[in-house]
Amino acid sequence: MNPFSSGTRLREMIRAIRACKTAAEERAVVRKECAAIRAAINENDQDYRHRNLAKLMFIHMLGYPTHFGQMECLKLIASTGFPEKRIGYLGLMLLLDERQEVLMLVTNSLKQDLNHSNQYIVGLALCALGNISSAEMARDLAPDVERLLQFRDPNIRKKAALCSIRIIKKVPDLAENFMNPASSLLKEKHHGVLITGVQLCTDLCKVSSEALEYFRENCIEGLVKTLRDIANSPYSPEYDIAGITDPFLHIRLLKLLRILGQGDADASDCMTDILAQVASRTESNKNAGNAILYECVETIMSIEDNGGLRVLAINILGRFLSNRDNNIRYVGLNMLMKAIMVDAKAVQRHRATILECVKDSDASIQKRALELVYLLVNESNVKPLTKELIEYLEVSDQEFKGDITAKICSLVEKFSPAKIWYIDQMLKVLSEAGNFVKDEVWHALIIVISNASDLHGYTVRALYRVFQASTEQESLVRVAVWCVGEYGDMLVNNVGMLDIEEPITVTESDAVDAMEVAIKCQRLGLTTKAMALIALFKLSSRFPSCSERIKDIIVQNKRSLVLELQQRSIEFSCILQKHQNIRSALVERMPILDEKTFSGRKAGSLPTAVSTSSIIPCNLPNGIGKPAAAPIGDLLDLSSDDAPPAPVSSGGDFLQDLLGVDLSPASAPSGTSQSPKTGTDVLLDLLSIGTSPSVQSSSSAIDILSSSHDNKAPVSNLNGLASHSSLSANATSPASSAGMMDLLDGTGAITQKHEENGPAYPSLVAYESSTLRMTFNFSRQPGNPQTTFIQATFTNLSPNVYNDFLFQAAVPKFLQLHLDPASSNTLPASGNGSITQCLKVTNTQHGKKSLVMRIRIAYKTNDKDVLEEGQINNFPRDL
Repeated sequence: MNPFSSGTRLREMIRAIRACKTAAEERAVVRKECAAIRAAINENDQDYRHRNLAKLMFIHMLGYPTHFGQMECLKLIASTGFPEKRIGYLGLMLLLDERQEVLMLVTNSLKQDLNHSNQYIVGLALCALGNISSAEMARDLAPDVERLLQFRDPNIRKKAALCSIRIIKKVPDLAENFMNPASSLLKEKHHGVLITGVQLCTDLCKVSSEALEYFRENCIEGLVKTLRDIANSPYSPEYDIAGITDPFLHIRLLKLLRILGQGDADASDCMTDILAQVASRTESNKNAGNAILYECVETIMSIEDNGGLRVLAINILGRFLSNRDNNIRYVGLNMLMKAIMVDAKAVQRHRATILECVKDSDASIQKRALELVYLLVNESNVKPLTKELIEYLEVSDQEFKGDITAKICSLVEKFSPAKIWYIDQMLKVLSEAGNFVKDEVWHALIIVISNASDLHGYTVRALYRVFQASTEQESLVRVAVWCVGEYGDMLVNNVGMLDIEEPITVTESDAVDAMEVAIKCQRLGLTTKAMALIALFKLSSRFPSCSERIKDIIVQNKRSLVLELQQRSIEFSCILQKHQNIRSALVERMPILDEKTFSGRKAGSLPTAVSTSSIIPCNLPNGIGKPAAAPIGDLLDLSSDDAPPAPVSSGGDFLQDLLGVDLSPASAPSGTSQSPKTGTDVLLDLLSIGTSPSVQSSSSAIDILSSSHDNKAPVSNLNGLASHSSLSANATSPASSAGMMDLLDGTGAITQKHEENGPAYPSLVAYESSTLRMTFNFSRQPGNPQTTFIQATFTNLSPNVYNDFLFQAAVPKFLQLHLDPASSNTLPASGNGSITQCLKVTNTQHGKKSLVMRIRIAYKTNDKDVLEEGQINNFPRDL
């Protein structure tokens, strides 16, 4: 006989395929066998049709195409014999799916077989329909399946219930037809029928709210009784698994009770006793018992229940964490993460066990336990939990340090009880895993240090100690060099010693040595070396005895192959050699950095101080009101051709802006838009040493390096953007300011004295809202019509005191603006006092263009930040 004829047995074909040594040989065998099967199909060979289809099913399982045999399935299904129908239905389920159009041809055969007198043929039809039924077939055959739910044989009822689940999933509208038959299945004694009936009721509740209410009213008591009977049943070898009677039925009943009890207090009360019984009496030394306990806990946490039962459930989860099986510990941690939202106090009792899971050798359990610890932390337990996590950080694996470091930093920032504790914990984290923290972490630490003025000495000494111990953690080195640069004199002079500190002796030369080590260390990156270079430049003023050595170190870097370091070294050398008179002003300590601004930018949103929801609408009799929709950078966005709008930041590198270090890639072509900056960055950039020429602003409104030679005002081209809070250090020293402008190729000095002997102008109510009024009084210098002195008087019209009062103003490029410090930062309520502030405005196009000014007023009232802004156009014309 031909080994590949249609008469070849299935076993022989399988043996021939398995004997193939290469894929090519296998393809050749399959190709010849498929050709023989096609020939038999064309000849309508009925004797070997079932054998050919069996071969096709095996070929299909190997991954070869068998679509040409689909019609053979239908022919076998239409035959009368049970063996042919069995092969036909098996081929139907394997070779076809519900998307095949051929499937529509089998609907009539299925209907006939569902009504067949042979229960085994009925079972074949139910199996096929339950596996491949489409929506159309479900609608046509649903009445027959519904009828079979009452069939005398339990196997048929079981298969009909499984088929009904497929039907209601395909056509949810048919759910109401199955509610009554499904409820009758819940009374079955046969466990196979009962478990399928419970699953059918579960799926009905998911697809139909009517079915859910129906089962709540009619079936809960029966389900509770069934579960109690099973839980209390004696040993039954037919259903016993590990000493537990039918744990699969246990679990199905608990899932259905969970759905019925969720959101319904009455239904939950009915099942409370049986849930407590199952939770307390089920053995947990076998997997079957643990599976039942897990489902019981999930049901307890989902239904409407009092706290006692939930505490019992959480205690079960606590026992899960002590289990030797990793899978049980993992599901216990997962469930505790859900339970903490419901009863955090009960979960807190298992804190020690959860912390032990963080130290587990299994990585998935480590991560899940760490996430749970993160949720457990609050103000009362942050110190002990953080201590435990940091101790574990010291011995944890390298691949896990990143996750645990991120969690610790987030917890310390969120729940820190005091700044000194925050600084101590962050130093521990940075010293252990500084290379694993993100830039935002050490940025935030510098912000906190800047705001903790009483801890500057303590912090710089602590950082110096850990820096001397190791320079392996780059983030730690960055914070250390920044603090030494800012507070190096406190380090040397032991300023601000605390009782908890040990005395330390550091000379000026030691501090310079540390910065030199940071610059020369090959492991450290460009950002760190640039920060160390800036710190050295600042120390040149704080440590006069080491200024020559510092100058030599800076000069050495003029030959650096790194452009950023080379540029900074050349700039700093120029200042040290040619501009000694302004060096002390340039290297003054950074102003206190705004924590709210940094937090808002880190979260991807604007700080609350400029939130549009807190802005008061303005009523400007002499100006135009404009709603504030952008931060300080918008202050330059005047409605004038002379002042293009200033862009607004999307959140660049906060600290690099402060340090004047530009590590970004080269600028894009002039036709492309640049990364914009916030107004806060603009104000802070005024204090930096300079920015890299690799990035040039596309806006002419913020060109702080261009200075007019014809005009003698040193702050001419700062676009009038003046803020006492940011520039007070420079404004108090006219000589230093003059030197600054000489560095920027400008000349002149700021004249602070106002002479009142000019022409008189009437007072002007420049701005008025429902809560605030601002009045301008004008004066001129004799013989200088371009310069106008303005005294602004602010009056509070509301019954609330305004704190942290800040006035800012901006003018177009043809105007030059200087603001003196305000008389106070507190504005009394109800007009019982006022704040005054002097402005000097120079109009370089006097007689051609009139004054125009954009104003912004910020203050705090009732612990709420408020922002008001507007534009003033109606100045006297001859100003």
